[in-house]
Formats: sequence, structure tokens, C-alpha cells
Amino acid sequence: MPVLRLVLLVVLAGALLTGSAASAAPAAPAPVPAGPVAAPAGPYRWPLDGVPAVTRAFDPPATVYGAGHRGVDLAAAPGAPVLAAGAGVVAFAGLVAGRPVVSVDHPDGVRTTYEPVQPAVAAGQAVARGSPLGVLLAGHDGCPAAACLHWGARTGPVAYLDPLRLPTPPRVRLLPWG
Repeated sequence: MPVLRLVLLVVLAGALLTGSAASAAPAAPAPVPAGPVAAPAGPYRWPLDGVPAVTRAFDPPATVYGAGHRGVDLAAAPGAPVLAAGAGVVAFAGLVAGRPVVSVDHPDGVRTTYEPVQPAVAAGQAVARGSPLGVLLAGHDGCPAAACLHWGARTGPVAYLDPLRLPTPPRVRLLPWG
């Protein structure tokens, strides 16, 4: 009950400072757009042209070093251009355990990884959203298509994120209170 009283006090104080709600002039209705409105482009995009098919979903590990799938696999053709999901700086471009990998650090603290990719970039290079990072190679284990891009995302050393949330951020909705 004390929280409800505090909320009511804040609302009343705001009404007193801005004038009463009853004396406020009614707002003009917002104009209705003439045609379809394009969704604003966010900071991230798909790392392949179009919206690729997901052949294996994100499956985070139960523990830091546990089993799981720390990214998603996206179907594509061998030789397809792999694009930077967002603007950033190439953190790594080379071999990891014999597989060619490119990693990009983004200004918001997310690091995205792409493999198997024949790099066309070098560590330290700035890239824009949608810039080519290299080309997709065939040979990703468990891939049911001609080639699959393993796309990963994380913050910090081990906080893995579902990369599918990057180009399609969650929709925020207000819920009724009470």
C-alpha cells in the first residue's frame, strides 16, 4: 500500500506542476501515414543477404563450459558474402582449431562471430553495418544445406546471446497495472 500512495503522490505532483489535466487543451490527433511505414533500421542486420533459414537454433549451455550451441547456423550457398551484422572493429580474422573465423566487436559491447568464413578483413579494421567480412565456406559440421554460417554473439567473456535477437529486437509492450 505505501508504494501505491507514493505513485499517487508523484502523479498528483506532476499534474500540479504542469497544470490540471482538466484545464489542458485536448491534443490534436496524430496524422495517419498515407502508406505503409518502414520499420526503423536497428543497429544490427542479418549476416547474409535476405533472411536466411535457421538450420540449428541457439541452445545456451547450462554452465559456462557445458555443452550447448552458442549461436545459430544459417543456411546459404558456398561463396555467399558474409556481412557485418553491425558496425564495429574486427577483433579477429584467422584460424581457430583449424576453422576460419571472423569476430567483430561492436560499440554496445556485443561481439559477433562468423564461421567458416574466408576472411576479407583483418584484425583492427573498422567495418560498417553490412560490410563484407569474407565469403562463406562449405564444411560446417552438421549442416544440412550446401553451406551453413555459424553466427554467434556474446557480451563479456562468456555471456552468450541468441544472435537472432540482434536483427529483430524484442517488442516492448506495456502491460496493465493491477
